[in-house]
Amino acid sequence: MPSPPDTLAKADFMALSEFRYQMRRFERFSENAAQAEGITPLQYLLLLHIKGFPGRDWATVGELAERLQAQQHGVVALLGRCEAAGLVQRRPHAQDRRRVEVHLLPAGEEVLVRLAAIHRAELQSLHGVFTVPNLPRKP
Repeated sequence: MPSPPDTLAKADFMALSEFRYQMRRFERFSENAAQAEGITPLQYLLLLHIKGFPGRDWATVGELAERLQAQQHGVVALLGRCEAAGLVQRRPHAQDRRRVEVHLLPAGEEVLVRLAAIHRAELQSLHGVFTVPNLPRKP
């Protein structure tokens, strides 16, 4: 038999609601910023995850799918659109030809640098407003 759910107080629901509201506000900001640069929000995230991948300046399709929480075939389609726009380039992996490396092209880097700067400024403006709620833990 499942255990009964923890009882949450009104303040807990308010904290969760505020957190989701601030997340959505930031997401809307991000969507508008990407569209103002002529790319989609997913294209921005793809560029960000390539540049921000730990330890190197490229990522594989599978790694990008994980970062985007998307199916690989959807990421392949997204990559196709980004390649057509001159933002990224796929290259065969040096040691494993079954793997594909995804690299930023100069145009992708330029768009990403502009967008990352305004995202950073927006996040800094939210300091103290956008916080993870402190909810009671299960005993």
